[in-house]
Amino acid sequence: MPKQKPVLNKMRHPEYARDEEWIVRFLKEAQVGRIATRTGNQPYITPTLFWYSPDQHEIYFHSNITGQVRSNAEDYPEVCFETSRVGRLLPSNLALEFSMQYESVIAFGKVRVVEDEADKKKFLYGLIDKYFPGMQPGEHYRPITGKELKHTSVYAITIEKWSGKYHWPDQADQGNEWPPLGEQWFR
Repeated sequence: MPKQKPVLNKMRHPEYARDEEWIVRFLKEAQVGRIATRTGNQPYITPTLFWYSPDQHEIYFHSNITGQVRSNAEDYPEVCFETSRVGRLLPSNLALEFSMQYESVIAFGKVRVVEDEADKKKFLYGLIDKYFPGMQPGEHYRPITGKELKHTSVYAITIEKWSGKYHWPDQADQGNEWPPLGEQWFR
């Protein structure tokens, strides 16, 4: 059964906001995500490969069976997820207008450790299919074994809120009260 769709998170620059369709497309194409967890008051961030299921509105990733991510997920289920792409750095003749081109998705929700073996396999195969579409287990690679599942933690983030941002100007804002920058600063 599909889960409830995430709420779009409000942001400071609504002109950069993207809709749900854009967010889903970006999550499908993005290569690396970062999961922010915590242990007590100490934040902990982990870069990882991930897969988003539009049917379940969940993000899946995996790690070793033990370690900081697993411990944090079990103790503090509230997480933040981020994925982004950056372009050029953008100079300005005003100190506070230096910028960069970027697009990103940030999601907030709760993480759980997936225990059911069938679900673990389904989510891991979904992850493989995202990065290597068309490759089939048993045809192009050996299928996941029970022994491998016993050494792998699979996680599902149920997304409660998310936002997508796109900021890709040709150049940063420039001021009239200072001489314009020379071409050598624009790459």
